[in-house]
Amino acid sequence: MSERRHATSAPLPGVGHLSLRAYVSGFVASLVLTIGAYLLVVERAVSAGTLIALILVIAVSQFAVQLVFFLHLGAEARPRWRLAMFLTMVTIVLILVVGSLWIMGNLNSRMSMPEQEQYMSSQGGL
Repeated sequence: MSERRHATSAPLPGVGHLSLRAYVSGFVASLVLTIGAYLLVVERAVSAGTLIALILVIAVSQFAVQLVFFLHLGAEARPRWRLAMFLTMVTIVLILVVGSLWIMGNLNSRMSMPEQEQYMSSQGGL
């Protein structure tokens, strides 16, 4: 029993100083941030502008928790490789998000109001 306990409290291989306790802390922090964002939206406790600002703050916090606890950015002897991988990931995500918003904006501007209403009624929307 003591061997098993020792194995779970020891740092994980290739991770450095992070242990199971750090992973659990990261998981709990992620869970709290996710539930907090959900409750803010569902309960509508604040105005729309404040809600957007709070959701952005929670998203950045969630992002930081993921980087530190799960991606271990900066936790290795040579963090440049992970930083390069991280920057590549951010670039790809930005391309996807900006491209999607650009496509939706173009589709919205090229669709007339009757076409929009017809599409929404056929989809069971508003």
